[in-house]
Amino acid sequence: MNAAARRLSSLLLAFIFSTSLFAQSATSPRENPDWWKNAVIYEIYPRSFQDSNGDGIGDLNGITSRLDYLQALGIDAIWLTPIYPSPQVDFGYDISDYTAIDPQYGTMADFDRLVTEARKRNIGIIMDLVLNHTSDQHPWFLESHSSRNNPKRDWYMWHDPKMVDGKPEPPNNWLSVFGHSAWQWDAKTGQYYYHRFYIQQPDLNWSNPAVRKAMYDVERFWIQHGVAGFRLDAITSLFEDPTFTDENYVLGPDGKPLINVYGDKQVDTLKTDNLPEVHDVLRELRQVADQTHGRKVILIGETYLRSIDDLRKMYGPHNDELDLPMDMQVGFINRFDVNTFRERINQAETEINGDEPLFVFDNHDNFRWDRYDHDAHHEDAGRVIAAVLSASRDTAMMYYGDEIGMVTTPPTRKDDVKDPIGITGWPKEKGRDGERTPMQWSDGPDAGFSPSGVKTWLPIPPSYEQNNVAAEEHEPDSMLRWYEQLIALRKQDPALHAGAETMLNTIDENVLSWLREADNGEVVVVACNFTDQPQTVSFDLSAQGVRGTGVKTLLKTPGGTDPASLRSVQLGPFGVYIGRVE
Repeated sequence: MNAAARRLSSLLLAFIFSTSLFAQSATSPRENPDWWKNAVIYEIYPRSFQDSNGDGIGDLNGITSRLDYLQALGIDAIWLTPIYPSPQVDFGYDISDYTAIDPQYGTMADFDRLVTEARKRNIGIIMDLVLNHTSDQHPWFLESHSSRNNPKRDWYMWHDPKMVDGKPEPPNNWLSVFGHSAWQWDAKTGQYYYHRFYIQQPDLNWSNPAVRKAMYDVERFWIQHGVAGFRLDAITSLFEDPTFTDENYVLGPDGKPLINVYGDKQVDTLKTDNLPEVHDVLRELRQVADQTHGRKVILIGETYLRSIDDLRKMYGPHNDELDLPMDMQVGFINRFDVNTFRERINQAETEINGDEPLFVFDNHDNFRWDRYDHDAHHEDAGRVIAAVLSASRDTAMMYYGDEIGMVTTPPTRKDDVKDPIGITGWPKEKGRDGERTPMQWSDGPDAGFSPSGVKTWLPIPPSYEQNNVAAEEHEPDSMLRWYEQLIALRKQDPALHAGAETMLNTIDENVLSWLREADNGEVVVVACNFTDQPQTVSFDLSAQGVRGTGVKTLLKTPGGTDPASLRSVQLGPFGVYIGRVE
């Protein structure tokens, strides 16, 4: 079968599956209340996906032009990082207007067209809702900053200084995530304002009912524009300890405070992260989303948490908070450690009251999947990660370019850095430019991201010559083909689509393996070699009540073998095997 035929076959299978799964909906999968369970969500960094107008910056019309590609890949929903008007200090996460589109990305009409065209392909659009802070150029903050008596003064976190030798100093030792004090002095009004992130991102005061109402109105606005859900940025940071006392320092083995990459004494965040009041807001956000009639609007949380107990609480005691808190404890292990993966995946399957896990390996704030890389088996390591993400019982969130093996490409000179984190922390912290480079569509000029000859907002990585969509569409063993096959199998096979999951061979320190069992009794076994040496594994499924010992191959990594039985499954270095038990 040639490449074009393979792509047509994948698209046809995806269409058949989506048509049957969402038969109750004549217009959109969003009308199926369970559409998000076992879905594949694709994060797009809009600046970097597709430039349609030749300014070197990706835009909404560019995304719309690539919807057929995403449909063929098997994507159920697209999460867009912020596209609101912004001074772009933090590339959109500093918002100056929550109910408009930044002109560099297009217009509201362009957004509505994207929603409509995506819906035709059974793809939902998920907006990034930044609730913790605004831009310092937002009209709310401009009013709040104007005087202590302004009606919006209490919309932000203002605090009197500590006076030391007659000079104002920050109220406490709280630090910004992006380095140095989290307090910014305002000489005009004689107070500090709190900023969990950049100085230009003042924190909102979520104890103020007027702030809550304004933000819930923003949520309603985008629901009216047809979005399928929201990813809630920095959601655990909404509240701070009202005593404003110092955080504890994080101590090293010598008993002295650790120093972070910005040169600050490192503090814990117990007074500024994941306070109980966050759950009140989550329930209220859920109530607003559930007021939508005729379709399910989901809430996804950016939830970097300390334990599985904290993750479980994010769903709410009555499933009345987040639909999908991000489980960062699996995807950000950052090393091929079988025991840790097994433990954390098992926690997600058994310790969150049966709720749907959301696994994430990559995003716009962290090095790409190649942080797991093994030099001698580069793409094989990437296939293992894709298999863990796609063959687990979860909703899977992937990042644009994962499917073609795009790698982190950080700047080599400070002068080239765009991300303020890299400017502040260079050279220990080079910023996040490396994981935000333009999508690699072809080996032609500007990798097919921008029209020929355009200077793109970030440089095109050299890897575009080998890792690009056009080349990988024609290569049967490419990473793109691996992702297409995994996603199609996940949708077509009952056990892999929604079956229960059980860890197997739990003392094996080289191979991570698990069983998926559908309601109809179908059983599938998945095995992933986490080492650069060949491994042979044997499965006895009698303890799981499975009698069969035969196995039919559903998918295997290039060069893999078809075992005669479950008694001997051979895996190459970083090999993956998926088979149906017979």
